[in-house]
Amino acid sequence: MLNVENLNIDFYNQEDKTWFKAVKTISFQVKEGTVLGIVGESGSGKSVTSFSIMRLHDERSAKITGEIDFENISLLNLSANEIRQIRGNQISMIFQEPMTSLNPVFTCGEQVAEAIILHQKVDKQTARLKTIDLFNEVQLPRPEKIFDSYPHQISGGQKQRVMIAMALSCNPKLLIADEPTTALDVTVQKTILQLLLKLKKERNMAMIFISHDLGVVNEIADEVAVMYKGEIVEQNTAKSIFENPQHPYTKGLLACRPSPALQLKKLPVVTDFLTGKIDDANAHLQPSNQLTEEEISARREFLYTQKPILQIKEICTWYPIRNGLFGKTTDYVKAVDQISFEVFPGETLGLVGESGCGKTTLGRTILRLIQPTSGSIVFNGQDITHINSAALRKLRKDMQIVFQDPYASLNPKLSIGQSILEPLQVHQLLKNDSERKLKVIDLLNKVGLKEEHFNRYPHEFSGGQRQRVVIARALALEPKFIICDESVSALDVSVQAQVLNLIKDLQREFGLTYIFISHDLAVVKHISDRILVMNKGKIEEEGFPEQIFYAPKAAYTRKLIEAIPGVK
Repeated sequence: MLNVENLNIDFYNQEDKTWFKAVKTISFQVKEGTVLGIVGESGSGKSVTSFSIMRLHDERSAKITGEIDFENISLLNLSANEIRQIRGNQISMIFQEPMTSLNPVFTCGEQVAEAIILHQKVDKQTARLKTIDLFNEVQLPRPEKIFDSYPHQISGGQKQRVMIAMALSCNPKLLIADEPTTALDVTVQKTILQLLLKLKKERNMAMIFISHDLGVVNEIADEVAVMYKGEIVEQNTAKSIFENPQHPYTKGLLACRPSPALQLKKLPVVTDFLTGKIDDANAHLQPSNQLTEEEISARREFLYTQKPILQIKEICTWYPIRNGLFGKTTDYVKAVDQISFEVFPGETLGLVGESGCGKTTLGRTILRLIQPTSGSIVFNGQDITHINSAALRKLRKDMQIVFQDPYASLNPKLSIGQSILEPLQVHQLLKNDSERKLKVIDLLNKVGLKEEHFNRYPHEFSGGQRQRVVIARALALEPKFIICDESVSALDVSVQAQVLNLIKDLQREFGLTYIFISHDLAVVKHISDRILVMNKGKIEEEGFPEQIFYAPKAAYTRKLIEAIPGVK
């Protein structure tokens, strides 16, 4: 159905007036009714390739050569009007970020109906009925209500289903799904993957599924192409790629994802395989890299014979629901509801659950970024539930947070050196700015960055590097306790492995205590000493990682475990 031969994509760089080669002579085919998985890290050329199939590049700054044939039609030779008849109609695309792909000023239904009216030449009423049928097909609850809802009024998983409905609206022969599950909970991700496979089967549709996670691709793809620095370095059936990877990069991608079945001291990273430091796909599984029962037991004895650093007692964070002219409170959203637990010095407590379960609200309540409705927070023996702002500012030195989106939590106008220096100035640590700058350079080195990065700005770094900057800033005040709020969820699996290793190394070096918040149980099991499973504002269950994973008591926990890619 689709034949791509010797595809090259170059982009013109306005600053230095040169051409940058983003995709280098790649070839692949997609057969009718099959799924091709394209895997690689950010910047490997996956999305650029898919955009070229859709002819979405600005042709003034992009130079595309080679052949892209769809049902024996050369897509690169079509006029703008001709490609418009194919784009969205015969070839459709689900974009990576549904919130930015949907127009915030139109309802979800209007946006899907628009594509139907444009391509199928039907009236508004017919388009509405077809849209509601599509919403039913993608298993959206209350489809009539969602038709009239705006994107900000529905969840991330529901937005992604609206995007799938839009992509399917004209019954395409080929669907391109560009990282359609990256920002979703594992449970929602599993549902979306099952839905795509069901729709593919029912419609006999071909699909290109793009992801950085080989575990996810294994769930859906028939064939896999692995991309690295603009080239396809390995291509085979999914079974062959997963059972017998040949290229060091493929071996690295498979190895760096935390496995719930293993308790590794250190995750391997892709560079270990590319540099030849590790050549066997299973070398990282050697006994020397696995925690023994004696080591786990000794650590637990050390941790849990201490006094807790943090005690949470029946904490509640409720938001009032107001109705009527005078805004009378009629009910409450119980984001955090009667939660109690303890955290011990040097421990990593994992907090896991789906989006909307209250994890982030609980983390921010503990740090007093949100005022609790009731209950108490005792940190280092001091009740901090109602302390004033001056005392709270002093406390900020000892309690820090690493946010989910590093780009949003860094000031784009400040260099990363200034961003790390600022808290040192606010708390008047060290004698002068010269000493503070030396401290910042030392911190940059500790998180794997260099001195010359001091004067660079956030936009000049990759996602993984920005996360390292945010970790360095959190460490600047030498805190005792850090909350990591979904701090690796938006990263490539290879970069995620580096950051997880860094978090563990820093804990050993500085004796840090963490609450590690995530929706990914595999990641939480790898990094945590104990795990709390949270659902609808309450703690569903708690225990050591092996108890939670191998003998879960709650049906909700079992659902989270079954949704992990590769776990059957």
